[in-house]
Amino acid sequence: MSDHYFSQNPQSKSSPKKWNYELRGRNFTFESDYGVFSKHEVDYGTRLLIEHFEEPPAAGNILDLGCGYGPIGIAVAYSYQHRNVILADINERAITLAQKNAHHNGVTNVEFTLSDQFNQLKGNTFAAILTNPPIRAGKRVVHQMFEASQNALLENGRLWVVIQKKQGAPSAMEKLKDLFGNVKVVDRRKGYYLLMSIQ
Repeated sequence: MSDHYFSQNPQSKSSPKKWNYELRGRNFTFESDYGVFSKHEVDYGTRLLIEHFEEPPAAGNILDLGCGYGPIGIAVAYSYQHRNVILADINERAITLAQKNAHHNGVTNVEFTLSDQFNQLKGNTFAAILTNPPIRAGKRVVHQMFEASQNALLENGRLWVVIQKKQGAPSAMEKLKDLFGNVKVVDRRKGYYLLMSIQ
């Protein structure tokens, strides 16, 4: 099997890189690496999701599903320090980096779970789930993530998804509308769609 950012244990040689990035008006320090999505900067889709995310009306935890090195979960946890944010990923290297990045930025209202989708999260419910899904894992996997998210959301909870038009935004919108009965295009720019569905 080739080495992807959605591999559980990436075999690519580790060569960490650290940089600073401003999100939601605050300067963050992030460290990333080979074998993890987006090694050199906070990618555009992730930035779009972070900057537009709004706290859900439902009380409860927030999930960063497929967290990678952690920019979404860490930025959201910093913005909403009264909320607990769970960062989950199948990739062991990603989880290790996310833990380091929470420490780098003094963010403590976070938990980390090594999990293939919801396998280690069964029984947990969330007020919001955010994901920049692993497109390279395939449409079937991405849509499974949507289905499992719908089952894990509290009443009036929100699922936030960022996805490029050329990588399946139209079919993602259809799937979300089918699951939730609603889907809103929160923003659309540079080929990216930021979608939100309400449970």
